[in-house]
Amino acid sequence: MTESKSMILGCAGLSLTPEEVALYRRERPWGFILFARNVKEPEQIRDLVAEMRDSVGRPDAPVFIDQEGGRVQRLRPPLAPNYPAGGALGALYRSDRAAGLRATWLHARLHAFDLSRYGITADCLPVLDVPVEGASDVIGARAYDRDPAVVAALGLAAAEGLLAGGVLPVMKHVPGHGRATADTHFELPTVHTPLDELRAHDFAPFKALSHLPIAMTAHVIYSAVDPDAPATTSRKVVEEIVRGEIGFDGLLVSDDTSMKALSGDFPSKSAAILAAGVDLVLHCNGVIEEMEGIASRALPLVGKSLERAEAALKAITAGDGHDEASIRAEFGHYFEAVA
Repeated sequence: MTESKSMILGCAGLSLTPEEVALYRRERPWGFILFARNVKEPEQIRDLVAEMRDSVGRPDAPVFIDQEGGRVQRLRPPLAPNYPAGGALGALYRSDRAAGLRATWLHARLHAFDLSRYGITADCLPVLDVPVEGASDVIGARAYDRDPAVVAALGLAAAEGLLAGGVLPVMKHVPGHGRATADTHFELPTVHTPLDELRAHDFAPFKALSHLPIAMTAHVIYSAVDPDAPATTSRKVVEEIVRGEIGFDGLLVSDDTSMKALSGDFPSKSAAILAAGVDLVLHCNGVIEEMEGIASRALPLVGKSLERAEAALKAITAGDGHDEASIRAEFGHYFEAVA
């Protein structure tokens, strides 16, 4: 752990190239992330995950994935069933609170079964963003609801379901992506909402779940806090809002640096993110030249960042021993269309 550097990296294909192995061995990323381009069949996924860990000499190196349900789900049939998006869970909660909470826990517990069988140990879930009218659809149905209290309740159920299955939850996108009027994959949005309204609406779910081990930042400018930089590269947002008002003292990871919302070259992005007080720089698209740029400014994980990383890893367990078939059957009572 002490030799790891402050980054999480992806890869280009279904197995590691010699160039990727050399980069990982030299630069020692703390963790890795998989996308749909990296998954084809069970043994291939297990082999890739093992290759990643072997390349850094750490059998506990965390491997992340975005497995939400709905349109953001990297593992698809036959690797894992299709699951409903967060909005469907929110709709169930609206009609029956107990059913909504239980279904959300089951939904996440099933993700944990699906991921664990391939050696994947962290899921970028729950989505705690609270959409508003007129916002970009980049969040949309991924959100549980438009009520911060509902989002917090279901987000907690999801996090607890993942943790019960031994998988690390990653809440996103702190301090809130729900008002963004642009898709951060392509451009940088600015939110002009007053701070008091942000506190009551956008920040509230993150504050309620500030005890969780990992959070991912938003590539969004909040002009009421810092009109010049998105949360991901804003020391003011990180220190005053995320660490201060929200009270999150866990491991803070940037959103993907290969998204177009962040300007500058990759060494500059990496340096700016770490200078803002974010613990880990995330790069997802597997382009090796970009990863080399990120690595060139990444730092060894030390001090508080190392403590946070070690604490997060402790949340990855063998799971609660639940029977998968019974959990799947129970979830089927709520969402029979899942196949």
